[in-house]
Amino acid sequence: MIPEKDVPMPTLPPLRVSWRALLWASLFPALASCGESDSAVDPGPTGPSASVAITSGPSEVRQGDVVGYTAETRDTGGSLVADPTFAWSVSPASAGLIAEDGRFVGYTPGSARVVATASGVGDSVAVTITARGLSGSFTVLGHREVLSHSSSHIAVHGTFAYTGTINCQRSCGDRLFVWNISDPANPTFSDLVVAGGTLVNDVMVRADGAIAAMTNEGGLGGITLLDLSDPAHPTVITRFTEGLEPSTHNLWIDGEYIYVVGGNGLFVLDITNLQAPAVVASYKFSDAGALYGDAAHDVQVRDGLAVVSNWEAGLIILDVGGGGAGGSPANAIELSRTRTPQGWTHNAWYWPATGYVFIAEEPQVPGLLAPTVYVMDAREPSSPELVATYSIPGFDPHNFWLDEDRGILYVAWRGHGVRAIDVTGTLMGRLERQGRQIAGLAYDVGDCDTAYQAGLTGTGTCSYSVQVRDGLVYVSDLTSGLWVLQLQR
Repeated sequence: MIPEKDVPMPTLPPLRVSWRALLWASLFPALASCGESDSAVDPGPTGPSASVAITSGPSEVRQGDVVGYTAETRDTGGSLVADPTFAWSVSPASAGLIAEDGRFVGYTPGSARVVATASGVGDSVAVTITARGLSGSFTVLGHREVLSHSSSHIAVHGTFAYTGTINCQRSCGDRLFVWNISDPANPTFSDLVVAGGTLVNDVMVRADGAIAAMTNEGGLGGITLLDLSDPAHPTVITRFTEGLEPSTHNLWIDGEYIYVVGGNGLFVLDITNLQAPAVVASYKFSDAGALYGDAAHDVQVRDGLAVVSNWEAGLIILDVGGGGAGGSPANAIELSRTRTPQGWTHNAWYWPATGYVFIAEEPQVPGLLAPTVYVMDAREPSSPELVATYSIPGFDPHNFWLDEDRGILYVAWRGHGVRAIDVTGTLMGRLERQGRQIAGLAYDVGDCDTAYQAGLTGTGTCSYSVQVRDGLVYVSDLTSGLWVLQLQR
């Protein structure tokens, strides 16, 4: 009997601080009434207050860097007021965002003033915001078209890249392509693996390079394990479907376990015996009334935490051995769930060194709200907090790869192509207003979503999946196949 756990949806608490409410409201005005607003900030201590003075904080700050200001207030007798509460603001308001504790991030290069008020009196200081000064560009090193199928996820290991195929409008995406990338400027076709009539959405190579796994979406579902003894010509070890029907979407390999997500939730497979995987646990998160049921869409496992992207149920963090709650792969313990505004939590990347989780939404109602990357601070995984966003109108962000050594987030952003975003330092506020984009490349023009739905290939930029390896950026494009890019700075 497979242990299955139905996890109830908790009641989400309101936003706890005004600056985060301001951040959400600036992105989504309709939600402004759901949390606090700056007008609701406590004006400070009651009683006589003769003066306020800002006592520390820089006079110059680089765009996007988070700095702190402090202030003090004195009563009419000249004595310091204990534990004062200040209302912080910045003028002009477009110059940046300031939190209720005096932390400030600059948006617009130029002159601004930071203001602290309490009990009707205040002080301000001048601050100069300098440009972040980032620049860069992508160079196309290599490209191989895949015109017969729509390409999906990519996995790169050593001198080989593996790309899945989806969509049945033209020729059903039932195969995994193998590419020799020993010469990145000239990728060459090496082999293919047919998935038996189902779509191949996701593929991942285990860290040791010995095996790979791909999802079989549709039909009997399940996953296919591949032997990479000869990485140019993978061979099928087994296809496993038991309990995973009818659909598996994405997966993550963590040592001797594979975490698989799809329409039935999250499944954990023990692959100690590669010939006979075994489901050791399954988990459901959405309630029966959810529009897409228990649609777990993606999963990543790092340092004993499983981060599950579960559409309407949101971002779910599970202890599977490293969360301090006694969890294990066979007995995951839910630590938290956070629902994003639109409820389309599609993909997430957890960065253990910083505690940040980057979340991409994939709206199913185009144009409803601005397609957005959310940044959660999950240093306390039981209570992650929204701290920053990055939004570009138009297409939705699809998948990430984070160069953690350099602090560069690469986003496969469909029709916007590939974006390289600086995510170093403390993240706060509207990142797209902080000069953090290093480079972006849309290598063709056209409406990629329309082209994809029509089964067209070879037209438009439609970046689907991205991976960085040995300083090069590998992209799988829905309509045009494999691209190899290099970031020049």
